[in-house]
Amino acid sequence: MNLTWITEAFAPEFMQRALLAGLIASVASAVVGTWIVLRGLTFLGDALAHGVIPGLALAVLWGFSPTVGALTSALVMSGAVTAVGRRARVREDVGIGLLFVGMLALGIVIISRSTTFTADVTSLLFGDILGVTTSVIRGQALAAAVVVVVSVVLHRPFLALAFNQDKARTLGMRPALAHTVLLALLAVAIVASFDAIGTLLVFGLLIGPPATAGLVVRRVPLMMVVAVALGATSVVVGLLISYHHGTAGGATIAGVAVGQFFVVLIAQEAVRAVRPRVVRLT
Repeated sequence: MNLTWITEAFAPEFMQRALLAGLIASVASAVVGTWIVLRGLTFLGDALAHGVIPGLALAVLWGFSPTVGALTSALVMSGAVTAVGRRARVREDVGIGLLFVGMLALGIVIISRSTTFTADVTSLLFGDILGVTTSVIRGQALAAAVVVVVSVVLHRPFLALAFNQDKARTLGMRPALAHTVLLALLAVAIVASFDAIGTLLVFGLLIGPPATAGLVVRRVPLMMVVAVALGATSVVVGLLISYHHGTAGGATIAGVAVGQFFVVLIAQEAVRAVRPRVVRLT
């Protein structure tokens, strides 16, 4: 791979905007995704990513800001998940699954009222990273800043919540409130990423890099840093492949993010398989 192959891809302004949007999305997703992976809430993350669709659909149908619609819908979904988890006589994953399907169905029903149904669905579900605007990037940057600042300020409560919820309660850290704030941050991170990656594919960027980082490091701050680096790598590689081979940008980025996990996993398993043989030979 020569340098020209890289510089040529990022010479156009739309590719530069796509790169910036993707990098911002990778920061917000990696920081929140680390907590989601540590707490084993990946299904909840996927459900919430789909929960923004009704708000986006109403924004398309009524002509207001998609960001406002997505954030409102995500917060409603977060509140519903919390309420069902506390009050319903069913397992939490059952409630999440029902809300997941219900919000997705509602979103598609609303979008079906649009006269540009196909274009709207494609943009909402799979993103349009090559078409992001400067105003979208500014909104992304603000959302990512909120995610990072709140994660730093509430690091101890989130850490206690991730590893020992009962101890967190004993220490007066109010785990229920920390859980609610984490869901709100997850909603903000998804909103910061849907323009670039799409609501169906943002899950790959949200979970892939943190899960991969968890294979190689253990300390939470370092895990976040590695996850951000892996997410940024996914964005750069995905955009390069998209530009030179004509693939969908958001899908390629998500695919690379997921592929990293399996590459690292297979490499680790190969090392474990070879190591006993080396020990026996020595």
